[in-house]
Amino acid sequence: MRSTFIACTILAITLAVPLATRAADRPNIVLIMADDLGFEALGCYGGETFKTPHIDSLASAGVQFDRCYATPLCSPTRVQLMTGRYPFRTGWINLIGRGSAPLSFFDPAKERTFGHLLQQAGYKTAVAGKWQLADLSQHPDHIKDCGFDEYCCWTWIYKGESTSRYWNPTILQNGKLREDLFQQRYGPDVYNEFVIDFITRHREEPFFVYYPMALPHNPPHRTPDNAETDRHRDGRRFGTPEEFPGLVEYMDKLVGRIVTAIDRLKLRDKTLILFTTDNGTHKNYVAEIAGVKVRGGKGKVNEAGSHVPLIASWNGVTAAKSRCDDLIDFSDFLPTLVELSGAKLPSDRLIDGHSFVQQLYGKSADARDWVYVQFENKWFVRGPRWKLHHDGRFFDMQRDPFELRASIAENDRTREMLNAGRRLQTVVDQLHKP
Repeated sequence: MRSTFIACTILAITLAVPLATRAADRPNIVLIMADDLGFEALGCYGGETFKTPHIDSLASAGVQFDRCYATPLCSPTRVQLMTGRYPFRTGWINLIGRGSAPLSFFDPAKERTFGHLLQQAGYKTAVAGKWQLADLSQHPDHIKDCGFDEYCCWTWIYKGESTSRYWNPTILQNGKLREDLFQQRYGPDVYNEFVIDFITRHREEPFFVYYPMALPHNPPHRTPDNAETDRHRDGRRFGTPEEFPGLVEYMDKLVGRIVTAIDRLKLRDKTLILFTTDNGTHKNYVAEIAGVKVRGGKGKVNEAGSHVPLIASWNGVTAAKSRCDDLIDFSDFLPTLVELSGAKLPSDRLIDGHSFVQQLYGKSADARDWVYVQFENKWFVRGPRWKLHHDGRFFDMQRDPFELRASIAENDRTREMLNAGRRLQTVVDQLHKP
């Protein structure tokens, strides 16, 4: 009788624990984030300008989210992604450091990152690529202090000098400069090799890889697929816009290498692969989607600056060729990874994000009613249909998905629009309450 009671108790406890948090079922997680590429650039989203076969294949193997939003610039979006908190809470509402100006510094003593939380949950953690949250020559332990066991990152600025992320890169790996890289190595290859090596070495234990890619950020240049001379192997040389498609294609190729390595190691059933981008495409580039030419909106608080792709692939969990139109923003990644890993959310601060784990399983869930995007003194808040900007501009995203014409209250839609506008303004007012 006693043994039966114990067995039933254990069974009840086991059933009460969400599938993703049981130790044996916790997935490895690889979060890939391209640099400066809006949703309109990918074939799987209907983009017609660039070739992205590997990412398109990843989307076919999993779920594609159609309404994901980031902040429109590099560093603020990284902080929101890593902390699950909106920029006005962390002070990262713009990029403070440019060129030789004082650099922005993300203080790991004040904020908790998904690296911290998954590390504490027993995951081996690594980051490779673009960090851009501190001067690593002054703070060589910064990345480790942010919760990552290992790293291989472009230094951004080192000892006051701008450094190359592409050809002949300046890379800090686990506290040491990679001085062997100064002879015609291509930075994106180095970051990619590091990720594959880390996954290979830690394939027998749960791991989390954060892979913020350097590509396809400016300057335009030739990749290893078409670099012919030393002049072409200059990561600081500004090339021509005609070279940009090659950057997108090489970025896609590197994503393919990661997926191939995970397949080769027979880890696909145990690994959630997430692909997204940090903000919209640079304004120099135009992509065509659904017959509409969309100019990149990086740095702009609008659809082109903030609407980014999000793809999730986990064999046996995410349904192949599935789509999800629930609203997602970059504060949602941290609580999602916490739920999947069995980690715990910080209890001493407000987390703005909402987990989208149930959407990965294809289950109906309480979706967000709105997402919020802020950069400098500008913001917008959007619901499933309507979007309100800080200056009062109002868009019907159902009729105008590219935000080409502000809506004006008219006839039968007047009451619906006014009510939607009031609801969205209330969201912003509540967010910023002391």
